[in-house]
Amino acid sequence: MRLFVGLDVSLAKTAVCVLDEHGRIVREAEVASEPEAILRFAGNLGGSIAAIGLEAGPLSQWLHRGLSQAGLEVVLIETRQVKGALKAMPIKTDCRDAEGIARLLHLGWFRPVHCKSVSAQEVRALLGARKAIQQGMIALELSLRGLLRNFGLKVGPISRGRFELRVRELACDNAMLEAATEPMLRARASLRQELAGLERRVRLLAKDDPVCCRLMTMPGVGAKSGA
Repeated sequence: MRLFVGLDVSLAKTAVCVLDEHGRIVREAEVASEPEAILRFAGNLGGSIAAIGLEAGPLSQWLHRGLSQAGLEVVLIETRQVKGALKAMPIKTDCRDAEGIARLLHLGWFRPVHCKSVSAQEVRALLGARKAIQQGMIALELSLRGLLRNFGLKVGPISRGRFELRVRELACDNAMLEAATEPMLRARASLRQELAGLERRVRLLAKDDPVCCRLMTMPGVGAKSGA
């Protein structure tokens, strides 16, 4: 008997629904969101697993890798397609969502999503960290500008290198403003230093990748865009 397994994954628990080849529900359960727990559940099913399906999401790449390495046929399903299919269901629960994913698998009404390699996910993590630190630094700069603007003190257009000096010039001789801006400036300096380190790592990665090097020959494409 061929089985189709749908997984509705959340951070702690995963709802599982198993359909047979005739579309009947064979088993429903809830297991930990760990490859080992799902494999133990799959190992106790009486039948041949035709496919395991799960919606593309934060944990899906990791679960896909763990289940695929165990020799199971795993499919990542495009998120918008899953949402569109599950929207028609009258009652929305984790169990119903798992059933809907299993039925998409059974009927073949799905669009598979490519699962990124571990190295690609590592590069993406590095780029994500860089972006988070950059956004934190920009948020601090905007907060400093807004804080000083309330007193009629305008930072104005200025380079990143001179920003700290300009803020100190404007806050000079005002003890309260100095007390307010100094911690923010120290935090900004720390973020700027960490950002510079990540920038170097990204440039080294781009330099060692022939595809990135080729893309960077185009006007306006830098190491981050190429990576």
